[in-house]
Amino acid sequence: MLAWLLALPRSVKRIISVVIDTVFLTLSLLLAFVLTQNGNVSQFQTMVLAFAVTLPLTLLVFTKLGLYRAVIRYMGQHALGAVLFGIIASGVILALLFAGLGVQDKTNLVVVYALLALVSSGGIRLGARLVLQPSNNSHKTRVLIYGAGSSGRQLAQALINGEQYHPVMFVDDDTTLQRSTILGIPVSGPENIASIIKQRSIGRILLAMPSASRSRRREVLDKLEELPIPVLSIPGMSDLVNGSMRIDELQDVKIEDLLGRDPVAPKKKLLHANIKGKVVMVTGAGGSIGSELCRQIVMCEPVTLVLFELSEYSLYAIERELKQTIANEGLDVNLVPVMGTVQRQSRLETVMRTFGVQTVYHAAAYKHVPLVEYNVVEGVRNNVFGTWYTAEAAIKAGVETFVLISTDKAVRPTNVMGASKRLAELVLQGLAQHQSQTRFCMVRFGNVLGSSGSVVPLFREQIRKGGPVTVTHKDIIRYFMTIPEASQLVIQAGAMGKGGDVFVLDMGEPVRIADLARRMIHLMGLEVRDAEHPNGDIEIQFSGLRPGEKLYEELLVGNNVRKTDHSRIMAADELCLTWPEMLHLLERLDTACERFAVEEIIELIRSAPTEFNYSNATSDLVVNASCAVVTKEQVAKVATISTAANTASVTELGVVNSSTSQQIA
Repeated sequence: MLAWLLALPRSVKRIISVVIDTVFLTLSLLLAFVLTQNGNVSQFQTMVLAFAVTLPLTLLVFTKLGLYRAVIRYMGQHALGAVLFGIIASGVILALLFAGLGVQDKTNLVVVYALLALVSSGGIRLGARLVLQPSNNSHKTRVLIYGAGSSGRQLAQALINGEQYHPVMFVDDDTTLQRSTILGIPVSGPENIASIIKQRSIGRILLAMPSASRSRRREVLDKLEELPIPVLSIPGMSDLVNGSMRIDELQDVKIEDLLGRDPVAPKKKLLHANIKGKVVMVTGAGGSIGSELCRQIVMCEPVTLVLFELSEYSLYAIERELKQTIANEGLDVNLVPVMGTVQRQSRLETVMRTFGVQTVYHAAAYKHVPLVEYNVVEGVRNNVFGTWYTAEAAIKAGVETFVLISTDKAVRPTNVMGASKRLAELVLQGLAQHQSQTRFCMVRFGNVLGSSGSVVPLFREQIRKGGPVTVTHKDIIRYFMTIPEASQLVIQAGAMGKGGDVFVLDMGEPVRIADLARRMIHLMGLEVRDAEHPNGDIEIQFSGLRPGEKLYEELLVGNNVRKTDHSRIMAADELCLTWPEMLHLLERLDTACERFAVEEIIELIRSAPTEFNYSNATSDLVVNASCAVVTKEQVAKVATISTAANTASVTELGVVNSSTSQQIA
């Protein structure tokens, strides 16, 4: 019967609701008459007439208030409020009609009628909701919501109306909320979570703390990490406010919450100094860092933003996204999508001159360590010469400020990628001494979360597939920062440069990658399989350091560091070459690249003040393949020579034998 009723069309359900209200309102009046009139029927017909007019008007009020549009099993406070207001209106209408028709001393009848109507019409709906909801929750995953504040209550209401999760308990640190009930759900303290999970068969913990600081969220996650169920989180407050995500769009715990470091609010003066009202160009605009720079720059309202990118699709994607942002925010920014490579100086100079570029953020680079090891020449060409050509184009085009996006791998590098970025820094330091028209500076920072090649999405994918999670070394440590925070700090650091400055971002505490992998496994409700837990779910395997990879990254070459106007930005004074010395090195490096002399390239990088500690055998794929081909050719040549020599010896022996035979004859 219940299933049949639920399957009826909405229009039929509305008709049934109207009929039920008609019956209950009529019964309420009759019962009120019996309870208050003590058998006095002298004015009964007049009262029936008044009620006959009141009833359709009451139903009309219910309709206007949207009561018949509300789905009973999902009925909330609005629907109950509509019932209350509708019944009050019904009582007022009935009282006015009684007065107009001359029915006297019926105030008590009207009051009792209104109370009975409220109890019957409202009670039938509440009863129906109680009956329908449990049958709808049997297939749902039972969840515990950590946070009984505004966001937690909104989440619970959304989940009650949804089809996936059934909230059975709130947990909150606020003692005033504990031992209370919200939306019919009890609230407990965090110290009881472990027992609640067992007693209530909890399948998920949902973190409803969107406005809490990262340090506070990390404290909570530390408590939840060892529990044997997955932890999910609602979207951040910014996503909820701008409408990009709903409160019930649950997601994995963000890795920045595990780091626990709160970002520092940017200084608007520094953010706008080189951008607002100016023409800005970003190279590598479609990359992970470049695209976020573009997002931040657009919000600072430049006159024009030139997007310079080699990848056609990446350029298309970032242009489309920024156009949408500009339209949504009502910004007056001109976007110029330009395809090109930073290895063509003429193209760069033409673009900068044509659009009158005043500020350049140079984010174009090859930054994946193993891939640059496998492609040494192209890595040097793009990272070193690409930076040089872009800088020279900026000088000739009269660019005011040039900011290089560097990396912590440039400090005492052990790989070609880091060494090439250190050389790029030296190029700008040399040019800063050589001329004064363009202000050069560079900003050095570590790994950013969510960038191409980041371990975080890789770990998540491996965990979802059942493992193993691969970590290169048990002791490997890295610095991490979110892409938006890094981009904001890059922009602010660029505004403080005076010429040749090396800025270093405060990356916070370093993170042991193996510990990061372990925490991600735990927070997804799984157990690490190791010697102590042989029946665990996910194994962590150590694959060994890749070519050129370091255990520990550094941010400073020396100890000459000074504070700046921003608490998270430091400035370093480091050794560099004069421009004539740098130019001579670049010319020799160019010749070595033309000849594909990888070993010579390595030695030239070593000769510069890079502190390049490169102890690996050459990993360049083309060089190794060429060596293999040469070796095969040499072996084949030796074999040919040997075969020819053997053949000649045999022939010679045959002639001797023939001659000898003739002599004997």
